[in-house]
Amino acid sequence: MMRLTDEEIQSLLQGVEDWNLLEERWIARKYRFQDYLQGIEFVRQIAAISEEVNHHPFISIDYKLITVKISSWRAKGLTKLDFELAKKYDEVYEKMK
Repeated sequence: MMRLTDEEIQSLLQGVEDWNLLEERWIARKYRFQDYLQGIEFVRQIAAISEEVNHHPFISIDYKLITVKISSWRAKGLTKLDFELAKKYDEVYEKMK
């Protein structure tokens, strides 16, 4: 996977609402849930998606708030796969709302 240029990152960020660029090498989003177990189920589902493609995000669980951060270690920055996963995580969230 090739690391994206700054221009490509800015362009792809337009397609992932609520995701933010951190330290020029991560994208991150916070997801809020009605209750704790709903957030845990969300984590379980996105973990399964991540496992399928062998690309794993950092996930923080703060009661009903789940924070997800993605980057590509091998590419030393962001790749298209990071943005593809962001969209898949958003789809899981939309179905759970």
